[in-house]
Parts: sequence; structure tokens; C-alpha cells
Amino acid sequence: MDRLRAFEVFVTVVARGSFVRAAEAMDTSPANITRYVSDLEAHLGTRLLNRSSRKLSLTESGVAFYERTRLILDEVAEVEALASATALRPRGRLRINAPLSFGIVHLAPLWPRFIRLYPDVELDVVLADRVVDIVEEGFDLAIRISRGGSTTHVARKLATSRNIVCASPGYLLQHPAPKVPADLIHHACLGYTYSQTADDWHFVGPDGAASSVKVRFGMQTNNGDTARAAAIAGAGVIWQPTFLIGEDVRAGRLVELMPGYRMPDIDILAVYPSRRHLSAKVRVMVDFLAQSFAGTAAWEGGAAALHG
Repeated sequence: MDRLRAFEVFVTVVARGSFVRAAEAMDTSPANITRYVSDLEAHLGTRLLNRSSRKLSLTESGVAFYERTRLILDEVAEVEALASATALRPRGRLRINAPLSFGIVHLAPLWPRFIRLYPDVELDVVLADRVVDIVEEGFDLAIRISRGGSTTHVARKLATSRNIVCASPGYLLQHPAPKVPADLIHHACLGYTYSQTADDWHFVGPDGAASSVKVRFGMQTNNGDTARAAAIAGAGVIWQPTFLIGEDVRAGRLVELMPGYRMPDIDILAVYPSRRHLSAKVRVMVDFLAQSFAGTAAWEGGAAALHG
């Protein structure tokens, strides 16, 4: 039995939810898929999958074996990709998706240096705040701003950004500053359409206790810079990541509110479909971005001045 192939078959069956769909994904017959899984179970001396006419489910042994097998396959893919990247010179078109504001402010200044380092790579950068399907839409790599990582693709963390609640000095002259999250119900807030929590704003207090408040939006937008501009003009209370508004806070255009109450941090991730057969152009770009954002991000340096 080709053990590595059997591992791949088993993981694909679990991921796809059926022998037929696994066979389609691996370009083979359902009979071959069934044989690999049966041989693997026989070799291990335990049942990994419960089979029924409607669905497959993992046994207790199957759950543990699946998690470990995925790690093994990832490690093998990492070694293969490293060898491939070492042997091949990065070249060709590299399609990247990134959020609009982050792409303009923090990524655009990096591209000239990357081009100088890798002149045979042609960059095709598409900026959009919506979450694209990188496989369906033909992207090699996406930069994501996320609280929960990626559940469907490989993700490498590049940096972290705090989320902070702010308002302009002009707004605060007209409205008393909120002291605790519950005070926000008395304020006009500015919402970000793509936020996972919508009008439920979540906080962790000075005592470590979690709380949330349902705010009232005076305005919503699908672009962070639009919300930022409205907040600076005095339209209401905003929460945004420090990579977008950290400099405004340092310059006094916005004032951080309720500094004792923290919103969950967000991660900046490089997301790509798979570690297996990772092209040299994607690998060098991910490494380049990780190196560029290594250490304390510049936007956090600006925000840190708020707390002395």
C-alpha cells in the first residue's frame, strides 16, 4: 500500500464528504477510493469512517487520525514546496487580492521593492474589500483582515492590528464622551458593512470580562476610508483598525474612547489555496510580505503613544 497516497485519499474523502466526490477531486474511480480507505483501515486495525447510505462520519479513531494525517501531509507539502521554490526561479504573472485601504496605504509602497528583487514576476494587484473566492476568481494569493483566520485555505500571519473606538474632537465638543460600552447607545455610530459583528460591538473590559452593545448607525459604508473621513468630519463614533486610523489618533484628528475597553484584535493574513505544489512566485511573495511586516507594525507604534 502506498501509505502517503492512502493518507491523501482519506483526507480528501473527509474533506469532500463522500467517496464519489473524493474520486472526482482526485481524478480516479470511487472503487479505487474505497479500496485505499479499506486497505488503510485494515493496516491500522481500526475503523476510521462510519458509512451509511446518506453520509459519512468519522469514528473516534478517525477524528484523531484525520487531524494527525493532515499535519503530516502539510509537512510533506512544505518540504516539497521548499525544494521546488529553491529549484525554480520566481517568474510569471502573480494575481493578488487585497483590501482597498490596506492595499493603498500599506502594500502599494512595497511593490516597487518586490519588483526590483524579482523582475521576472509580473504583479496583478486587485483591490476589493469583499472576500473573494481566490480559487474561483483565479487569484494566487489574497491578503485578508480577519479575526478568525482561514478555514478553507492556508493562511500565514503577517501582522496584528488593534481595533479602537474613536470620535473627532469636534464631535466630542457636542456629545459627552462614552465612558463604558453601554454609553454608545446614546451616540450615532459609523458602521462598516463587511464587519462580521455588524451593529454588535464587542469589548473586553479592564477586569477581563466580555461585553457587547448593539449600537445605532447614523451611516454604514463598505469602505473603511469612507467611515474614517466621516468620523474625522464629526459624523459620529467609529471603530476601525489602527492600520487605518492610528496616524489620525496620533495627530489628534481622532480621539480614542474608552481606552480601558479593548475590542478583539485582528490579524493580517496572507492566504493561498494550498501548500502542495506552491509556486516559487507565491512563496517568495509570502516571505517578502512576512519580512516586510516583521516586528511591531508601524501603525501600532503610532497608536502606542496614546497610552504613554
